[in-house]
Amino acid sequence: MAALITFTPISPASYLPLSLRKLPSFNPIQCLGTPQEDIQISSNGHVATSFPEKSVFTRPATSSPPPRPRRIILVRHGQSEGNVDESVYTRVADPKIALTEKGKTEAEECGWRIREMIEKDGAADWKVYFYVSPYKRTLQTLQHLGRAFERSRIAGMREEPRIREQDFGNFQDREKMRVDKALRLRYGRFFYRFPNGESAADVYDRITGFRETLRADIDIGRFQPPGERSPNMNLIIVSHGLALRVFLMRWYKWTVDQFERLNNMGNGNIIVMEKGYGGR
Repeated sequence: MAALITFTPISPASYLPLSLRKLPSFNPIQCLGTPQEDIQISSNGHVATSFPEKSVFTRPATSSPPPRPRRIILVRHGQSEGNVDESVYTRVADPKIALTEKGKTEAEECGWRIREMIEKDGAADWKVYFYVSPYKRTLQTLQHLGRAFERSRIAGMREEPRIREQDFGNFQDREKMRVDKALRLRYGRFFYRFPNGESAADVYDRITGFRETLRADIDIGRFQPPGERSPNMNLIIVSHGLALRVFLMRWYKWTVDQFERLNNMGNGNIIVMEKGYGGR
């Protein structure tokens, strides 16, 4: 994003007493964005993105707020190597664990299920916008899920580190992890913090920050293509089992006790949050 800032130079009159000065006027900051969003997801999971930033200064004060998205769709990544063999965590960094072939198929099938659901709305101008965890397995899930959508249907995407997996403490020791998970059941699944890692309560804190960003994006219509105000936008969040449970807990203000009774949904599965009466 380039910023154009215009300043009015101070004239010699500034040496006059304040009561005799003619105060200069200042133009507001103007945020200049690119005319379109570009998304590239390579086969190795790297993402290159360019986004036009929208500013609240560019919307006239008298205009109505942009329409809220039609739905928010939560997607858990497809089956990963770690889901099949937990010993992978002892030798591969968690952010670098990839999908299995089954996981890639699950992701692609998930994309087609989402498209079928959206098309049942009967709207011609529908689009999708993605928020994705930067872990390899979620980026690969997005890559395969995205095959269900033409480029013209994708309004954009954002890599969002705050929706990453719970940190279990770098390379994991299998036996120690078994002990830690047993201790977590005794201590409480929400508050137990893994050594050198995170608790679900820690994840809650960063998910809270992401939720506020998401609400701000919705309020200013950041995901709307330039010049468009479609009510048929679908936000898709591609993340991890626990992170998505915590997201739901934060969004719906569930209690710790309610969280403790939740379990992860299956790999490649979705939860759909639809707009209700009154646009909420």
